[in-house]
Amino acid sequence: MIQKILLAVSGLGHAEEMMKNLKELPSIQSAKVTVLHVVPSQSTAAAMTEKWEEGGKILANAIQSLNFDPSQVSSILRQGDPKDVVCQVADEIGVDLIVMGSRGLKRLESILSNSVSQYVFQLSSRPMLLVKDDIYVKRIKRVMVAVDGSSSSSQCLQLALFLLGGVDSGQLILANVNTDLGGKVSGITDIKPERNSVLGNAVATAESRGIPVRCVTSSGKPGEEICRLAQELNADLLLLGSPDRRPSIAKSFVDLDRLLGSSLSDYVRVNATCPVLLARTVS
Repeated sequence: MIQKILLAVSGLGHAEEMMKNLKELPSIQSAKVTVLHVVPSQSTAAAMTEKWEEGGKILANAIQSLNFDPSQVSSILRQGDPKDVVCQVADEIGVDLIVMGSRGLKRLESILSNSVSQYVFQLSSRPMLLVKDDIYVKRIKRVMVAVDGSSSSSQCLQLALFLLGGVDSGQLILANVNTDLGGKVSGITDIKPERNSVLGNAVATAESRGIPVRCVTSSGKPGEEICRLAQELNADLLLLGSPDRRPSIAKSFVDLDRLLGSSLSDYVRVNATCPVLLARTVS
């Protein structure tokens, strides 16, 4: 399911470390990785030359750090606006996953600071793994999926099952939040879902593939609860569906509701204490 990965590097953050952990997964070991660094345009030729040299060093250091089989890794150094170039290269190569760092900026901060990861998240329809600068990146054993019955949630479940295939001591955590916009928070309850329910079908699929499953539920504000569950259950990776409900004519425009921080995915992206993989379905 994931055969081509685009790793966008800037010389800072934990994206390379996350990529190494991904490559340890049996399901990802044969995937091809393209490492991308984008050199912003400069006002003078001398400054441009300096940035190209710096970019080359960043790429070389990233590839050395990854230490992958040379046949499975390639590099691209390109000039332009990083926000646009990441999306362009992802489309050119036809990648199955984008991995990049994120400063975890909140709401209008993302707009005012020209956040690359936020922009790419808005405009790319490809699954995207965001790794904040201030989190601890761990080996992937416990993968949590926020399950709500949506098509994007189902896509996350399939991705989680793919990632956990063949992982020793791996565990799939299926989390369902009963929405309480009043903010009343419940405890975390382990449940055995009904056979033909959304959670029940997810459990059956995982068990048929030999993947241990823990199914939990809680109540509260969805974004806050998902982050709390991921932290308290010690998830190494959180998968969250992010449906795009904009009309086709507006696909090339940033969703202002998301940029303003009103969406569930935006809240989780900013506040989760583990890496977050966002999968989007277009309606």
